[in-house]
Amino acid sequence: MLNRSRSLVLTLAVFLSACGGGGGGGSTSTGPVPTAVTISDSDAARLVTQATFGVTDADIEQVKSKGYSTWVADQLALAPSASHQAFVDRRLTEMQATNAKATLSATEFYESFWSQAASSPDQLRQRVKFALSQIFVISLADPNVDARGAASYYDMLGERAFGNYRDLLQAVTLHPMMGIYLTSLGNQKEDPVTGKQPDENYAREVMQLMSIGLYKMNADGSAVLDSSGALVPTYAPQDISGLAKVFTGMSWYSPTPTATTFKGGTRNANASITPMIFYPAYHSTSAKSFLGTNIAASTTADPEGEIKVALDRLYNDPNVGPFMARRLIQNLVTSNPSPAYIGRVSAVFNNNGSGVRGDMAAVVKAILLDSEARDSATATGTTYGKLREPIVRLGNWMRTFGTVSASGNYLIGSTASRTSLAEAPLTAPTVFNFYRPGFVPPNTRLAQQNLTAPEFQIADEVSVAGYANMMQSAIGNGIGTGADVKASYTQEMALAKDPAALVDRMNRMLYAGQMSAGLRTQIINAVTGVALPTGTPTQAQTDAALLNRAKLAVFLSMVSPEYLVQK
Repeated sequence: MLNRSRSLVLTLAVFLSACGGGGGGGSTSTGPVPTAVTISDSDAARLVTQATFGVTDADIEQVKSKGYSTWVADQLALAPSASHQAFVDRRLTEMQATNAKATLSATEFYESFWSQAASSPDQLRQRVKFALSQIFVISLADPNVDARGAASYYDMLGERAFGNYRDLLQAVTLHPMMGIYLTSLGNQKEDPVTGKQPDENYAREVMQLMSIGLYKMNADGSAVLDSSGALVPTYAPQDISGLAKVFTGMSWYSPTPTATTFKGGTRNANASITPMIFYPAYHSTSAKSFLGTNIAASTTADPEGEIKVALDRLYNDPNVGPFMARRLIQNLVTSNPSPAYIGRVSAVFNNNGSGVRGDMAAVVKAILLDSEARDSATATGTTYGKLREPIVRLGNWMRTFGTVSASGNYLIGSTASRTSLAEAPLTAPTVFNFYRPGFVPPNTRLAQQNLTAPEFQIADEVSVAGYANMMQSAIGNGIGTGADVKASYTQEMALAKDPAALVDRMNRMLYAGQMSAGLRTQIINAVTGVALPTGTPTQAQTDAALLNRAKLAVFLSMVSPEYLVQK
């Protein structure tokens, strides 16, 4: 089938060369793309690439017939198609039918993730909730985060992906899996006798990673500098300490809360999927100061009211707009968006046109419809684009080539190993995700140009080879337990007698029409090398050769540096 001698030799040097020394910006575009425009197959495929887990022919035709704005609006209007929590609950029931002692593991969440990424119609929601999971990080790598709770958390991100940022921030704050992961669950007020202070984990990370970042920014994401030219921090240690006191007195849901339930005893069966509740007895009543906001000392604990004050303060900080704009643009479109692009999206975060702040649907729409995202000329720039992260690459294969799960459960386990994808959903090694948004590969042209390439943080010789080997197996034989998930390549086989037509389909579906002439020739030559039977072959013999041609074309396309760098 896929002869290793035909495999492309992948190295980081080749990756960097394909990036043209960068991963983003430099656009001179000025705003939203005009609505009256004729959309080519390639331009339609670029939008679908940015907004879904994989391009299909139907997607391309819908974008062309509806137009960019209507297609995005239709995606935004789709309700969540399924529940991850319901999926893992069903899987537990199935497993316990044959083994009464069976319990859920991260594997069942992974199955649910791939099921929706590959086949759900609400593809834009799928991509955005995945992006949000890399900003509002919890991780199944923490053994205290359970699979049912993680599924519930991921559902929450999906349900609020197109709602208001303020509601999203509160839902994240109160979810018990975030409480476990960043140790705000069971966080107690200061003790003057022992000197023990409230846990500061969530207070610090909700500022640094989920709202305002480390340094003050202008509306276009550029740094605010003091009179000496130095960066201006957004917060200081005393702000963390003050905010930490606010996040005290939250713990497990119980219909009858007591000191025992606060500490995790007599746990309610649904406590891991129900928002944390407030336990006033454990909430700090001392004075609190953070980010220029002061809460006076009180004799009556008010955890709910004080958390509202804190989240409102974060929500209204001028840094949130450019912070969220940059992070989401990086996840969907390009690693180094221009300041003008960030500024336009940030302005929509601040005001959706109807006086509403934090409208995430409006933000996502602004990101995808901006001329810096839609202008095909911009996409040809040597510093534009992003490295497709491994999870998205596997999703591309599954969705674009119509994979089917024989079991219906998408039996794909962890892909976090560096000899696999070096990434698995909701399984980041730290609160900083699998890669940092500001990562710059050292000793590269990217570094020389001060350009970020976040996904390169998990790209090295081992992970690159692991990806190639994994895709060779998946494309050739299927993936998951018992090769549960397979593609039939029916459309590709129909073209395989004509190698040029087959490779042109790869260009349409995987490259948005951007495959270089040189690469096209290379893959055509490789595919042509798979000889078709001569004489009077059986249909089975002919089909086997056509299938091998199709698989080889897909494999060589998906390991090519030109594919790996999304433009």
